[in-house]
Amino acid sequence: MIPVRGYAGARVGVLGLGVSGLATAAALEAGGAAPVCWDDSEAACAKAEAAGYEVADLTKDRSFEDLAALIVSPGIPHLYPAPHAAIVKAWEHGVVVDNDVGLFFQSFAQQEWDQFEKYPSVVCITGSNGKSTTSALLHHILEESGRPTQLGGNIGVGALGLNPARDGEVVVLELSSYQIELARALQPDVAVFLNLSPDHLDRHGGIGGYFAAKKRLFTQGGPERSVIGVDQAEGQFLASVMREGAGAADPVISVSTARQLKGKGWSVFARKGFLVEWRKGRQVASIDLRDVAGLPGAHNHQNACAAYAVCRTLGLAPKQIEPAIRDYHGMRHRCQAVANTGGIKFVNDSKATNADAAGKALGAFPRIRWIAGGQAKEGGISDLAPLFHKVAKAYLIGEAAEMFAGQLGDTPYEISGTLESAVATAKAEAEEGDTVLLAPACASFDQFENFEKRGEAFEALVKG
Repeated sequence: MIPVRGYAGARVGVLGLGVSGLATAAALEAGGAAPVCWDDSEAACAKAEAAGYEVADLTKDRSFEDLAALIVSPGIPHLYPAPHAAIVKAWEHGVVVDNDVGLFFQSFAQQEWDQFEKYPSVVCITGSNGKSTTSALLHHILEESGRPTQLGGNIGVGALGLNPARDGEVVVLELSSYQIELARALQPDVAVFLNLSPDHLDRHGGIGGYFAAKKRLFTQGGPERSVIGVDQAEGQFLASVMREGAGAADPVISVSTARQLKGKGWSVFARKGFLVEWRKGRQVASIDLRDVAGLPGAHNHQNACAAYAVCRTLGLAPKQIEPAIRDYHGMRHRCQAVANTGGIKFVNDSKATNADAAGKALGAFPRIRWIAGGQAKEGGISDLAPLFHKVAKAYLIGEAAEMFAGQLGDTPYEISGTLESAVATAKAEAEEGDTVLLAPACASFDQFENFEKRGEAFEALVKG
């Protein structure tokens, strides 16, 4: 745990008492603050009270009389579609609003670092799709190379749940737009932007607000090095913003899977399955990614390029990075191979909760039995029409089934309703060479607690 600094002796509100909120309360208490907790769920409040924390209704004026700050969990709206009542009260009383990521950067550096041979560093990774895989891959490479490292943020352990840094350690934080947008302190040594696709638009007031939240990691955080995917206009714009004037060392490493980047700067790109590092007008290194089972498809090649670029800026040599990439076995629920029987692959990409992510998975396999549906997001799957020729048949589940059926055109489909029915029928109809792919292009909340539970159910049905 990282004790929060700056609030010793003060009362600090904690809004939202899930895993992140309770970890924040513990870190505040460890730093000498008195957390005052609140959640709209009575059960969550009871759990916090049982843990010994003060619980008070933070939607009431009286609760803000002596609060020094309000720390908000990422799932709680702070502006769009409407701010939570407790946040409105904080504004009215002039109370600082922050989150656990802001507290992490406020508290991470310690006096004992002066005794270290090498200062610890923080790498922050964001993007609509691929940030979990990129974070996990980077963490894996660092571990394999012998560098002390921790992984957290939006994956695994919350930022304040990490341990105090060791000598020379690299902390890898996956950060969502929710976490970046509200953090008052952002100080990454290296920041990574992968891509942008429409997601969480209700929380950000549209695509412009969504991009603005991601951009804060760079423009507010001021990283020493920025690794930026430049296959979209937003990435190109961000790379331009972060570059310095003529004659200065280029602080940007550009990443692409759409084209060769052979300019004068520093770039890492993937072409025809090969990762290439290009620097100062020449090729520096190349890695064949085609047989890396844990990174199938062009979208995973982008993740590999980004992780490789970070490793290079941290001082690792290509000969250290390549074997670790080859040894990477992928993440659960993210284009994860579950089984291969009778020449039929079963792939769990339950994390593909929007159309863009599902499209990346569709692009990775030649002939697909596609299980899709759930709680639909804006636009559905109509933008994926250029990939429908790869779909032998779609098996549609959840609330979005009828909507998706109307967007599939001539692609064969059936409305299965449930995941159990979809897997059973896809199994029965699949032929050698087919891939039965769960890539829902939807949130899971209509039928499952979260995308992990949906993926676990798929795995159990396949193996059963």
